[in-house]
Amino acid sequence: MSAGTQFMIVEPVPLKEIAGKLGRTRPFADVPADALQNISVVDRVKVKAGATLMEPGEGTLYYWLVLDGECRADRVEPDGSYSTVGTAQAGEAFGETPFLTGKTLSMFLVTAVRDSELLRFTADQFWALMACCPEARKVVLADMASRLQMYQAEALHREKLVSLGTLAAGLMHELHNPGSAAKRAASQLRENLLRLQDLSLRSAQKPKTPEQMECMHSLLQHAMKSCHAPALSSLEQSDAEEALAEWLQDAGVENAFRIAPSLVEIGFQQDELKCAREFFDAGSFSDALNWLEALVSSVSLVCAIEESISRVSDLAMAVKKFAYDDRSPVKMLDVHDSLQSTITILGHKLRAKQVVVEKKFEASPSVIETRGSALSQVWTNLIDNAADASPEQGQIEIATWTEAANGKGGDPGWLAVSITDHGPGIPADVLPRIFEAFFTTKPQGSGTGLGLEIVHRIVTHKFGGKIDVESQPGNTRFVVRLPLSGTSAANNGSGKTTK
Repeated sequence: MSAGTQFMIVEPVPLKEIAGKLGRTRPFADVPADALQNISVVDRVKVKAGATLMEPGEGTLYYWLVLDGECRADRVEPDGSYSTVGTAQAGEAFGETPFLTGKTLSMFLVTAVRDSELLRFTADQFWALMACCPEARKVVLADMASRLQMYQAEALHREKLVSLGTLAAGLMHELHNPGSAAKRAASQLRENLLRLQDLSLRSAQKPKTPEQMECMHSLLQHAMKSCHAPALSSLEQSDAEEALAEWLQDAGVENAFRIAPSLVEIGFQQDELKCAREFFDAGSFSDALNWLEALVSSVSLVCAIEESISRVSDLAMAVKKFAYDDRSPVKMLDVHDSLQSTITILGHKLRAKQVVVEKKFEASPSVIETRGSALSQVWTNLIDNAADASPEQGQIEIATWTEAANGKGGDPGWLAVSITDHGPGIPADVLPRIFEAFFTTKPQGSGTGLGLEIVHRIVTHKFGGKIDVESQPGNTRFVVRLPLSGTSAANNGSGKTTK
């Protein structure tokens, strides 16, 4: 066979004519000359350097014996590159492993490193050799054991590299959302500070009475005491925003419908704002409420930046503890608050597509035991994917409920969370693979294929939960169920739904 400068000559040769050369090889060094009567003729192969002896996927297998020269076996990687598996020098043999492990196709690309002379044994001749020559059989089995050990060591090394690659890719995936949220919040905070400065200068031009100062002080204390009020359902939040906006508008407040959502988000109610309406004239009252909204909005943005940086720190700590068990203290986590925080983190993305989030928080209790911030990763990935799938001006529904224990098999009862979008859906042939690592249907560069794999691993392994998905065009629904074992009803002891 000839291909350019590559050259191979194959000729049958009686085994007895090359008995001297056979005796200088490892497999046949201790084999008596009369032991090979079952094999009379073998192929002698002479090749030039660079010639191909075997290609991956080739169906005719041989046991090779190098009489002179050197050969190399390479594995062809998915990207088309080559990784050297091993070499065989004069006196050594190779090719026994496929026969002894039941392989039917060649696994490697075998080429001649130098001009070489080899003998090749067919499958029948190989098994005849194994049957008639215990001395050769011992060497062949030892070679296979050594090769398998080498393969296992290489496989372990490759697995470690894959794990490292998975960790690095997953880290980049998880850092993207909090990083983007912090950057966007910082940009909005700069705009808010300019607005605050303008309103403060306008307010400073008018002297304040003791009643006005006391009122502003109480409002300031409320604004600074926390990042968010308890999460409301979509209906409750909408009603509260509309009622406050109408009250502000009746009082002559500028931008009433723009500032009401920020005030509701941090828990302000009409009763707390009455002092400002009572002690300030109409113009000053409007300035005071716009100043308060700018302050509240700034506090919320600072909280978003703080939470984003906290997530980055948690991820960095997770990498640091990658090789160790998570020994962080158990803490109680309200799933409703966790979901609301994630919606806040992804708020800029939802607003950019004008996607509305409809919340139906009905789980009771809504508190579970957890370590770290793994659940935040679950909600971030699921809601982020739902936002990507949703059309412009679309809607995402997030619902929670509890499922009582059925009394069978130690069923603990479940806290369930569903996230539904109305995008194009997941094709039926893709659905079984969505939780596989590195599998993605997004365009190249737009997805790592790790988000849902991370979600599945956290829900099932870390929490002992379950995750199901139903999808058809216009309706895709992920349902996460977390076991209620270890949850504390006392933390929600009133039985009132947390919203």
